[in-house]
Amino acid sequence: MHSMEAVAGASSIGAGPTSRFRAHCQPRKKWLLPTPIPVSRLHIQFAKRIWICRSQSCDAASLSPVFTGESQEEDDATDFSAMSSSLLSAEREEAKAVLKLFLKKQGMSNALAARSINKSESFIDYLISKLHSVHRSHYMIGRELTTLEIRSALISCLKSFSEEHGDLIDMVENFPDPPGTSSDHTDRPSLTSPSSRIDPTSARDRAMARVINIDENGHLSPQVLYLLDLGMDLDSIQKIARKLPSFTYYSLDRKIKPVVDLLLDLGVSKQDIPKILQRRPQLCGISFSENLKPSMLYLESIGVDKTQWAKIITTFPAFLTCSRQKIKSFIDFLLKLGVPEGNIGKILTRSPRILSYSVEEKLGPVSEYFGSLGIDVASLIHKCPQNFGLSIEANLKPVTDFFYERDFGIEEIGMMVNKYGALYTLSLEGNLVPKWEYFLTMGYPRSELVKFPHYFGYDLEGRIKPRFNRVRECGLSLGLNRMLSTANSKFEDMLEKQMKKLATANSKFEGILEKEKKLGRSGKYREKEQQII
Repeated sequence: MHSMEAVAGASSIGAGPTSRFRAHCQPRKKWLLPTPIPVSRLHIQFAKRIWICRSQSCDAASLSPVFTGESQEEDDATDFSAMSSSLLSAEREEAKAVLKLFLKKQGMSNALAARSINKSESFIDYLISKLHSVHRSHYMIGRELTTLEIRSALISCLKSFSEEHGDLIDMVENFPDPPGTSSDHTDRPSLTSPSSRIDPTSARDRAMARVINIDENGHLSPQVLYLLDLGMDLDSIQKIARKLPSFTYYSLDRKIKPVVDLLLDLGVSKQDIPKILQRRPQLCGISFSENLKPSMLYLESIGVDKTQWAKIITTFPAFLTCSRQKIKSFIDFLLKLGVPEGNIGKILTRSPRILSYSVEEKLGPVSEYFGSLGIDVASLIHKCPQNFGLSIEANLKPVTDFFYERDFGIEEIGMMVNKYGALYTLSLEGNLVPKWEYFLTMGYPRSELVKFPHYFGYDLEGRIKPRFNRVRECGLSLGLNRMLSTANSKFEDMLEKQMKKLATANSKFEGILEKEKKLGRSGKYREKEQQII
């Protein structure tokens, strides 16, 4: 078989591209078409066989693909739409699974990660296109990738994307058009999956087209003009259309304007409204009279501060779209923890994003972890609900280990968190480590931190160092609490009073010593005399 291939390869030398192509397609080469395959995949399969044949009949210096000229350009821009739908579907599912794991490692709950992925078709398309680009040579010869190869390429892509853009969680749902390819690919079409190509019949592309559609008078639609007047640009409106295609069909007078007017009435600044609509365009799809207003009244009835609606919605626009069932399950969870009913609304007002966390997968496990440290969980979630959005493995355990490694006991850690609930929200490398290292130079016992863990919440360069140096200049010795918690306007007055007290105490002590010296009494004799008296 080997000799036959060599003869075939040698006979093709010197022939033109067409004759060489025909030579390799003779019926006697039965192994070229072992089973019927779709015509759309034919040229990929031929490319594979021709490369194999030439590699056996030509020396390395003369290796070149059979297809030249226009055929070569087609080969460079391999059309992956020829891939079977089942293979593409499998790759997409694998991409979703890898992305879900990646988001969970960044602290997102399982349920929230799943919801985000369902809204991120564009980002999944981008991942698939990157996968095809990385393993282009494999697709060229028709070899399917292994699961390990797919995951390795996708994880590498996600890490790079995260390093470049920062918060991956927010980028996934709002992913724009895939970033431009590098300069070495600008001369040829990019390798994208068929699902990422523009399909004029898809709801998403029709919606995006509506944004830039101009009527017979040369005007954009009233909805678009209204949004432009709010401060948006066409690119931002198209991103909304990509995220929620139905948004472009919402009535301006019955859907969009009432929501915008409500936000303005609640005190939301006009410049914040575009951000809110971009993050949660679903707000305009909710019935104002049947859903939105009743939801607000219900939340106010359980204690949400109605004077803080502007801050709540700006911070977490999805707050108003949470279902009544989700709110009820959250309330039941708080009541089981022992949170008083009067504190529930305060918790939601202080941290509205907490409603997005799964009770089973986030809030419950985090509560159990804090409870294992002897922390009053009901008090902690009231004082600092932000703790409950943190990842146990990525955020909580490293902080606990930080104190363990410095000989703090579990009871001491619990006492510190009960006194200062925000302790676990502080950065380890940017906050706890440098402040601990400076604390070691101050001469305080470690117990001082147990009494006043708020020390870690003060600015090292702006507050801790200047005040400690000033106290030392005055020759005073103050506890961390008094030194750091005193207001700036009263700090110097406090130091002056402490110096007067110290001067008075020193004066009295010197007077006693002088008197005893005159009487010729030793300190020991005086102490004994006092004991007898």
